[in-house]
Amino acid sequence: MLGEVVELIDETPRVRSIVLDIPHWPGHLAGQHVDVRLTAEDGYQAQRSYSIASAPEEPRLLITVERLPDGEVSSYLVGELRPGDSLELRGPIGGYFVWEVRMGGPLLLVAGGSGIVPLMAMLRHRAASRTGAGARLVYSSRSWEEIIYREELERLASGPAGPLVIHTLTRTQPPGWTGYARRVDGAMLAEAAWPPSHGPTAFICGPTPFVEAVASALVLLGYPATSVKTERFGPTGG
Repeated sequence: MLGEVVELIDETPRVRSIVLDIPHWPGHLAGQHVDVRLTAEDGYQAQRSYSIASAPEEPRLLITVERLPDGEVSSYLVGELRPGDSLELRGPIGGYFVWEVRMGGPLLLVAGGSGIVPLMAMLRHRAASRTGAGARLVYSSRSWEEIIYREELERLASGPAGPLVIHTLTRTQPPGWTGYARRVDGAMLAEAAWPPSHGPTAFICGPTPFVEAVASALVLLGYPATSVKTERFGPTGG
């Protein structure tokens, strides 16, 4: 199917959100992704998967793309795409790493870098449905400037029954920073995560080493392995 680009939103210096109008979109669940296929004039094709950032309640589809070094697809989407252009999409895809309101909570969301994207769809879905399910987000970024959706996360956290948002900045921190300044580890999760006795479901997304470390730490803290859902990404050529 084809989606028309209606808006481009620069989230950080390397990350852009793409708002798409798709007339026959079948709907999606928070946490699913789409495949984007680009076709050059000479017929060469390249395809990449991108998580959906928009809530199922929103009328337009939003994907968020990080420009990767030497990434042929991400460089085009972040640097050259313009409103009015069309993108070829396939999806929605995925049924394991999803959350619906009927599944309840509480939710523990742990993101590394652009791994925030499918988790943001869950937070937006939670806000749109006005559910009382509790939610906590632990979000690891390299710096304050590289926090994707930073202002929206602040708004959500400050709203009624908003999620608890906990940032850790692993490389540089702004003056006066009092939050975490290291990679997510077991000690941090012991302080920030829901206790296992609350029966939370954890969703973890980010680079493979990050996801594996967080999932292992949660199991050591007492989370049943069946309640820890993971989605990881690695080098794909961008």
